[in-house]
Amino acid sequence: MHEAQLYSQGSDSEVICELCAHQCRIKDGHRGICGVRENRNGVLFSLVYGRLVAEHVDPVEKKPLYHFLPGSRSYSISTVGCNFHCRHCQNYSISQPGKFAADAPPGILRSPEYVVAEAVRSGCQSISYTYVEPTIFFEFAYDCSVLAREQGLKNVFVSNGYMSEQTTRKLAPVLDAINIDIKAFTDDFYRKICGAHLQPVLDTVRLMHELGVWVEITTLLIPGLNDSDAELTEIAEFIVSLDPFIPWHVTAFYPTYKLTDRPATSVYSLQKARKIGLAAGLKFVYEGNVPGSGGENSLCPTCQARLISRFGYAIQENRLVHGCCPQCGEQIAGVW
Repeated sequence: MHEAQLYSQGSDSEVICELCAHQCRIKDGHRGICGVRENRNGVLFSLVYGRLVAEHVDPVEKKPLYHFLPGSRSYSISTVGCNFHCRHCQNYSISQPGKFAADAPPGILRSPEYVVAEAVRSGCQSISYTYVEPTIFFEFAYDCSVLAREQGLKNVFVSNGYMSEQTTRKLAPVLDAINIDIKAFTDDFYRKICGAHLQPVLDTVRLMHELGVWVEITTLLIPGLNDSDAELTEIAEFIVSLDPFIPWHVTAFYPTYKLTDRPATSVYSLQKARKIGLAAGLKFVYEGNVPGSGGENSLCPTCQARLISRFGYAIQENRLVHGCCPQCGEQIAGVW
């Protein structure tokens, strides 16, 4: 076990975990909502430090990040656990592992030095902390991030955005990019479907952007739950209020886990959402999970020239010249 960061003492050996917006008050011998942080005699421990259940080399487009080192590869890692309990989680086998013994949590023990060395050996330009909510293995992610920066690698979080302000401010200096889910724009959805609240997510999006981390947003469209024109317009307008150049990914839902009573998202729904985002003033809206739809390509917001052509996670053509449109010279927002 590894002593956790970002917690304070309560009363009667209780601790207050300050890592995420849940702010769990954890009694001695108990764990927080994430299931991987345990109070032992008034000391909070991370049970999953370095215990990886997933290690993969992914295209960075899979995160999804479309304006961050396009065509590069990212060394992607995860432990078990999550601070959300999404009914439609596609990675529920590792995000919701159930109760496990603290002395034998799932995963292969790795060191930050190992992770960074493997990322370099694999030809990756970044390390992504992903698959579950990476905030719950913050201590390991942070140590890896510091070492990665020293080796010239960039760091990426793929997040639900439910971290505390304190965590965001500690993480941002070593973080280069983050994709944050805005899963819906109602607190009712967050409470019933995810076991959380909306406002902390919006606060994290705003603060990460203010702190200079490259931000992209993803919304998974679930038919009948979060895909109304009004709600999509609200999400788009919120993003525009921060920066109209933040990319928004609208992606397709497929029935899974505990949410199998909904149909898969139609291509028409994705296309409609993209139009709503562009009409609201966003410069870059992408259709995900539908290769070949045309909504995957990056277009210049000034002259509409095609800048990057994609099919799925593959880059077919990148026409950017030093981050600029080759036709009109417009500087395109991103990390190129």
